[in-house]
Amino acid sequence: MGGRPPSSRVMALLVALLPLVALAGVTAKHPDKGSQERSFVIDYDNNQFLKDGRPFRYVSGSIHYFRVLPSEWRDRLRKMRMAGFNALQTYVEWASHEPEYGMYDFSGMRNLTHFLTIAQEEDLVVILRLGPYMDAERDMGGFPYWLLNKNPDMRLRSSDPTYLKYVDIWFRDVLLPIVKPLLYENGGPIIMLQVENEYGSYPDCDFAYTSHLRDLVVAGVGKGPVLFTTDGDGKNYLKCGKIPEVYATVDFGSGTNAIKAFETMRLFEPRGPLVNSEYYPGWLDHWGVPHNTVKAEVVAKTLDVMLALNASVNMYMFHGGTSFGFTAGSNLGNRFQACPTSYDYDAPLSEAGDPTEKYWVLRNVTGKYLPLPPGEVPPASPKFGYGKVSLAPTGSVFQMADLLQKVTNKWPLTFEELLVPNGIVVYQTVLPFRIADPARLTLGDIHDRGYVFVDTKFAGMVSREQNMYDLAIYARPNQTITIVAESQGRICFGSQINDFKGITTNVTLSDHTLEGWTMIPLPITHTSRLQNALAHLHHWAAGQNMPPLGLQGTDKGGMTFFSGSFQVPEDSSHPRDTFLRLDGWNKGVAWVNNFCLGRYWPEVGPQVTLYVPRGVLHQGTNTLVLLEQEAAPCLTPDTCHATLQETHIINGPTPL
Repeated sequence: MGGRPPSSRVMALLVALLPLVALAGVTAKHPDKGSQERSFVIDYDNNQFLKDGRPFRYVSGSIHYFRVLPSEWRDRLRKMRMAGFNALQTYVEWASHEPEYGMYDFSGMRNLTHFLTIAQEEDLVVILRLGPYMDAERDMGGFPYWLLNKNPDMRLRSSDPTYLKYVDIWFRDVLLPIVKPLLYENGGPIIMLQVENEYGSYPDCDFAYTSHLRDLVVAGVGKGPVLFTTDGDGKNYLKCGKIPEVYATVDFGSGTNAIKAFETMRLFEPRGPLVNSEYYPGWLDHWGVPHNTVKAEVVAKTLDVMLALNASVNMYMFHGGTSFGFTAGSNLGNRFQACPTSYDYDAPLSEAGDPTEKYWVLRNVTGKYLPLPPGEVPPASPKFGYGKVSLAPTGSVFQMADLLQKVTNKWPLTFEELLVPNGIVVYQTVLPFRIADPARLTLGDIHDRGYVFVDTKFAGMVSREQNMYDLAIYARPNQTITIVAESQGRICFGSQINDFKGITTNVTLSDHTLEGWTMIPLPITHTSRLQNALAHLHHWAAGQNMPPLGLQGTDKGGMTFFSGSFQVPEDSSHPRDTFLRLDGWNKGVAWVNNFCLGRYWPEVGPQVTLYVPRGVLHQGTNTLVLLEQEAAPCLTPDTCHATLQETHIINGPTPL
């Protein structure tokens, strides 16, 4: 509707599809044309959506509210609308809203209702993906970690009664009552609800589970909204992903033969609109692997073909945003690969929300089929380089651990058993016997990275990513063996999303199992607890009158907290977006004004800088805290620097 007719080639392809869509006996939903009630339905007779009784086709874009500061929501949504897009697609992330069992949070970046209300104000309808699983390169695919504490043997994404117990509570008692008033039929923006997510890619084929979810949603919101599923464009995906009485859609990226992809969809949905629910303008990144990009012209070409077929298309992602804090997930293919903090995705809007070349190219394509709103596209946000930030050590991980609450057990406990959502746990045991020189320390498994110390002296590392689970050490009786275990993000896709973190097996030394473990979780995932711990650490260090070198965890500055401050000019043009560059720093976590920017790892790339949105800054004095795990680039123990610059680098060098 509202665009130039398709080319003769595309029209021929469309005609070729017609035999596939012909199916007798399918009843169309037709709203009362005289009714003033709002409605959104599938017109099966004419292979289209009807919005208020009129043919409707959406071109939507994915923007995740939990990856963008609320102060920037309207800017991102308006830029998408100005590109001619008429719909927003977003997931609901269970883990964001119930970070601990029974503790719900819909404030700030988690204010789903506010985000969707802004979308409606910006003339966007909403396609909401309910979950409970979402993937999205998020920790555990958006599941709350505490599910693994409730029952370690729980079968996620199945009809396991223990799993369904918590899903039912989340959907029935919390999420769906929030969603229902926001439905299009009730005056809100939501036209469609997705049930589960790419279930055909999961090894289970549990129709009892997916049908249960469907019934749960219908019981919670009624039969009004269009329910749909999303799966890959292969028969093997759709055969388990399709749910009876739920409309099946497909996903595929640029360069794919759209006709063949939609032919596969027609095997499962012979009538109804063609829909690509995840059209990829770019792709995800992993630490240590070159940044993924896709040429704008390639993305535009496939989009043009789909729109000429009158398909509805969602672009995943239109704006990727940032996996702030410890929310980034990981993947397990041939090896374990962690996702970086940036979720730029080579999307039309950059991580900082700026229109890219791809934005303008795709806007031209969209404008052929849908009217472009009047007015100017909002400009890129102003950036500023606030310069060098001097940083000094404020204490080590070991010194902080001495001040924190401890848990003891015969064997090592996982993060989940300790009710630690993410971050770092310090594991310690005292060697009770004499060993060979050297002796082999072996961890059956480590999730995901372990730094081994003997009496705080660094001895080596174990790594899930590199399949390194043992090392030679030398230690005497009564010395303390410490393993600082780091979670790099739970697996977000596939059969191993029940990804327990920390030391997940026994630890042996020369084939002797080590017992009597003390575990100290670092409070780095909880802002107020970290502030308190750093304050106690500062007070303790002041009382010790300790020199800067004594506040470092290692002689290279590893396992050390560093802090400093910088100034933001007190004029109306500030604060502005900026980017934290950490040349010479190896691996760690950064906070600005107690807001966790996320993990940094410039040593392996491709992400070199961290995005610092203006919304976390204020005029005057601002603070920067780093937890450096490996080595700091200090000229002397108390003179280290980081830099706040105007440009973002997410395509830096990576290992061979």
